[in-house]
Amino acid sequence: MAIQTKQPTKRHFKANGKLLLTGEYLVLNGARSLALPCKLGQSMNVNERPGSEITWKSYDRKGQLWFSGSFDLMAFDCIDSTDKEIANSIQQLLKAACRQNSEFLSQWRKYTVETYLEFDREWGLGSSSTLVWCVAQWAEVNPYILLFDTFGGSGYDIACADADGPVLYQFLEDELHIDGADFDPSFKKNLFLVYLGRKQNSRDALKRYHQSKAGLNGSVDKVSRLTESINTASTLKEFESLVRQHETLVSEIIGLPTVQSHEFSDYWGCVKSLGAWGGDFVLATSEKSEEETKAYFKNKGLDVIFRYDELILS
Repeated sequence: MAIQTKQPTKRHFKANGKLLLTGEYLVLNGARSLALPCKLGQSMNVNERPGSEITWKSYDRKGQLWFSGSFDLMAFDCIDSTDKEIANSIQQLLKAACRQNSEFLSQWRKYTVETYLEFDREWGLGSSSTLVWCVAQWAEVNPYILLFDTFGGSGYDIACADADGPVLYQFLEDELHIDGADFDPSFKKNLFLVYLGRKQNSRDALKRYHQSKAGLNGSVDKVSRLTESINTASTLKEFESLVRQHETLVSEIIGLPTVQSHEFSDYWGCVKSLGAWGGDFVLATSEKSEEETKAYFKNKGLDVIFRYDELILS
């Protein structure tokens, strides 16, 4: 008599990267914000076979292995890894997913997990949030709860993970408001996304922001109104005016100069921080040619430059 054995199974998950166009910092206090899902993201493959552990391999955008580790199926303790900090984050994700769904990983199986980034880890496009989304889909749990229970944040990056276009996002005390945005500007050809060449650690700026938030004096509502106006801006000039207002307002709140005044004071267009100030990506407007615009930033040593429609889903 033939013995029936359970065949190996394979599952695939994919999440979009993210950028935050409006509401940086203030999104944590309920400001309506405009979030942009990226065409570049992260995928995850999960294979199941007979066994009793999880093996994990993570590959960068060039296909190079940047993390590997293995975990037991009891408490997800790390058996071995190439990076203890990354292994601890994965352990916390798996534990949090199991708290939401007690059936997740309840069977004695060997799980082989492989993740693949489509963007550089240093770019700040959401290597953590895309992983949270993929694990949540695998575990069949709420990705927002999984984020709040592990890495924390406002959740706008999770809203981007499966969006097919820009998102209006609002993080309130008792609920989330997530709506599709109208932002699909006719002047997209005049928008560029430039990586500043450094991964931003936003803790210091966040600390200053949290110290000042008692005196926001209506700034949350102002940013929400600016978000609505930026979402529907019909001309490049209108968009630039609104962006400058937004930059000035956030600059006053967090006590940091705008990125344009600090680093690009001689630039002919408008430059806006995206997310944490001082690092990651900026958005630049330009009425000059793509070649002239890219040449300006390359002359400052900034070589990672995307046209808006190259990077953003719309």
